[in-house]
Amino acid sequence: MKSLFIQIGDHIVMVKSTSKEAMEFVANGFKIVPPEDLLNKTAFLVISIEYGYGYPFKNFDVSINKDNGTVFYKREDYLIKVDQNYSNASLFVYNDFALKHALMNLYSAFIVHHNWGLLIHSSCMKDNEKAFLFTGHSGAGKSTVVELSSPRVILSDEATVVKISNHGVKAYDSPFRSDTVSSFSEGPLELGGIQLLEQSLTIQRSRLTKSESMMNMLDKIFYWAYDPLETQKLFNLVYQLIELVPVYNLKFQKNNAFWKEIS
Repeated sequence: MKSLFIQIGDHIVMVKSTSKEAMEFVANGFKIVPPEDLLNKTAFLVISIEYGYGYPFKNFDVSINKDNGTVFYKREDYLIKVDQNYSNASLFVYNDFALKHALMNLYSAFIVHHNWGLLIHSSCMKDNEKAFLFTGHSGAGKSTVVELSSPRVILSDEATVVKISNHGVKAYDSPFRSDTVSSFSEGPLELGGIQLLEQSLTIQRSRLTKSESMMNMLDKIFYWAYDPLETQKLFNLVYQLIELVPVYNLKFQKNNAFWKEIS
């Protein structure tokens, strides 16, 4: 069995597997932590990975149950077994696609459990030393905004890693991507605003109320509820997020003029 250490957000994660395919997927898509940087550090989370589980992807439905201190997340193409402290997990996956989604599922639950932050279904770009997040329903234009935002640094194109604390909200260079690849050279940035996308013939940005922001953000989080206490943590984190970061409705055309409304 081989192992390596990666970093997601602030967290050192140990990954181990006998599968060459699994280790190559992780090595190619995540920030590797070299041995010299591990001195006096321990992994927040240890993950073992095994390929050959289940069936090809059918849909995003995930079933969850808890038994004897272990939480099980099951989809047609993956199974996650993780202890209730979210410190040790086993992933059984069908292929690379299943592994990416299993890791997203696990990391999202991990950061909510530890009240650290949220994994938000969105794209995110750097502009004037701040991060700006773009989200919305499927087809709203998250990928389009990425294409239109060049040459700005892309922090995410699918799932944004967001840390929420009393010191503010920061967005991290995300490894959970669909069409882009990160160099992991960008440090965490203050989140300057959240845009709910609406394709339009006009360009207009209007700020939402706190209640509107709460309603619109809850279904944008990668999260699978199974325990009322964990779900309450999620609500608290979203509430903190909208208290600290303004949320806007952004009507935009398919050009980069919307950035004038933002910056």
